[in-house]
Amino acid sequence: MIFRRKIELIVFTLVIAFISSCTDKLDINNIDTGSGNVNIVGDTVFVQINPVWGGFNKPHDVMVGREPFIYVADTENDRIVMLNLDGQVLSALNLRSLNIRKPIALAQDYMLNLIFCAEFDTLGQSFGAVYKIDLVSADHNLDVAPKKRILPQLTDFAQPQRRYKACAAFFDNSYFIGRVGPNNSNLIDPDNSILIFIQRKLIDGTIKDSLVGRVPFLDPTGSGILSANQISSISSYNSPSYNMLLSLTGENSFKVQPLEYFSSPQFTGYQPEFPPLSNDLMIPGFFKKPEGATVDNAGNIYVADAETDSVFKFNSFGDLLISFGGPDKFTNPFSVAFFDKTLYVADTGNDRIVRFILSTDL
Repeated sequence: MIFRRKIELIVFTLVIAFISSCTDKLDINNIDTGSGNVNIVGDTVFVQINPVWGGFNKPHDVMVGREPFIYVADTENDRIVMLNLDGQVLSALNLRSLNIRKPIALAQDYMLNLIFCAEFDTLGQSFGAVYKIDLVSADHNLDVAPKKRILPQLTDFAQPQRRYKACAAFFDNSYFIGRVGPNNSNLIDPDNSILIFIQRKLIDGTIKDSLVGRVPFLDPTGSGILSANQISSISSYNSPSYNMLLSLTGENSFKVQPLEYFSSPQFTGYQPEFPPLSNDLMIPGFFKKPEGATVDNAGNIYVADAETDSVFKFNSFGDLLISFGGPDKFTNPFSVAFFDKTLYVADTGNDRIVRFILSTDL
């Protein structure tokens, strides 16, 4: 299918005039119009909104919850922070008091439970771990909200090098956990996998998170499509489907992979949404180290590439629309999130969250 873009040439002076006419929508004093190695593929650019959100130490993930609040995995501060859309801190969870360290990935299910990947210390050793926080029961007070450890399970303690790097929740409150590790010769349970959790109601009415298996047909060390080679992020779509967007940092030619879920008498599992070379997204070697990716409600795909200090936006057909960044703009960006015309970037190396808005939305 051929996708046709409508390209409108906008003279810079007209853009400035348009911005000036929109001060009732956004204070132009909070707009950073400085250049920053921007590649314009379409007719728009991302414009930075000031102030930046600081006070973090190597934040690895930023996520927009369903409330909506903004959640940040403040990795080297060993805490999770909840903010409102204006950047005001509403609640924070100090994980050190719980022997939990280095939160790196966040997700939220439709019951507003917060899921996060981190590490925890026990018996003088560090293990990868996954936790769930019941926000509703504590009125979204992270500090006092009930917390439950999902992983590691008993057998995982024999695999201390396993780490959990990604999580995503789906419409039915099932969720996936992306696991990485060095032991991938085991055909039954390789380290590089996506684990499937569902919620089961017990006889007494309580809900239990049950590990029911791994996503099938993903090659733990593969260099092509349908790979689990060093998963760095998993994103679900805001739809009643199990479709997902993977980013990978292992030796792989296709380091960002949109995957569609199919279920039929002949086949149940994932297939690539796009074949190789069919669009910009599926050009081999396009990305260097994509640490985070997300999808907006229109199906546009956003990718943060830590090695190139860049952020990319693709349309729902995989065509590149905009890329911007460079060392003057970012240092090792690890995560992107999108909500209400605003793009949030975890600028990890600069210890901050940076917000952007499209010039056409000003």
